[in-house]
Amino acid sequence: MSTKPNVIRKCLWPACLVGLLITGILSLDCNLLHFYLRKVTWQNLRLLSSTSSSFPAECLSETKAFELPQEILSHTQPVKRYIKEAFYEMSIQAFNIFSQYTLKSTWESDDLKQIQIGLDQQLQYLEQCLEEEEKEKEDLKEMTEDGMNWSGALVPQLSSLELRRYFNRIDNFLKEKRHSHCAWEIIRAEIRRCFYYFQKFAALLKKK
Repeated sequence: MSTKPNVIRKCLWPACLVGLLITGILSLDCNLLHFYLRKVTWQNLRLLSSTSSSFPAECLSETKAFELPQEILSHTQPVKRYIKEAFYEMSIQAFNIFSQYTLKSTWESDDLKQIQIGLDQQLQYLEQCLEEEEKEKEDLKEMTEDGMNWSGALVPQLSSLELRRYFNRIDNFLKEKRHSHCAWEIIRAEIRRCFYYFQKFAALLKKK
C-alpha cells in the first residue's frame, strides 16, 4: 500500500480541476501551513460525517482496535519537521485507503472525492514546505564548521513507520472483511478519529 504522490495526482487531476474552482488557488506560504492543515483536516472530518448516516448497530460486533499511535501527540516540544512528515505520511496512507472504496450505493461519492482532493492538495503543500526546510537545513549546515546533524533526524522515521503499520492494520482488516459495508463503516469511524487527532496536532506547527 504505497501509492506515490504523482500517481495520486494523475488519478485525481480531473477532480482537482473542479476542486480548485471550489477551494480557490492556494498561496503556498509555509508560515501558514498550520492554518491550512487544520482547515483541510476539519473539512475532511465534516465530509466523513456526511458520507454516511449514523453508525449501523449491526456492525458493532465487528469493531476492532487499530491502535492509532498516539505517541505522536505525546511530545511537549515536538520538532516541527517531524509533525510535517507525520502529516505527509498520514495523507498518503489515508488517500490509499479511500481509493479502495467501491460501494457506490453507500457513501456519497462527491464527498469522498472532495476528501481525496483535500488530501492531494495537502500533500502538495507539505512537499513544498518540506523541500524549503531541507534547503534551509543544508544552507545552515554549510555555514557551521562542525556540520552537526539535525537533532531530530530519527524521529520522523520512527513516526512514519508507526503510521504505516497503523494503516496496514486498517488495510488488512478491509481485505479480511472483503471490503464489506460494515468494514467500511468501521474504517470511516476510525479514520475520523485519526483526522481528529491530526487536527489538534496541526496546531503545534503554529509559530510562537
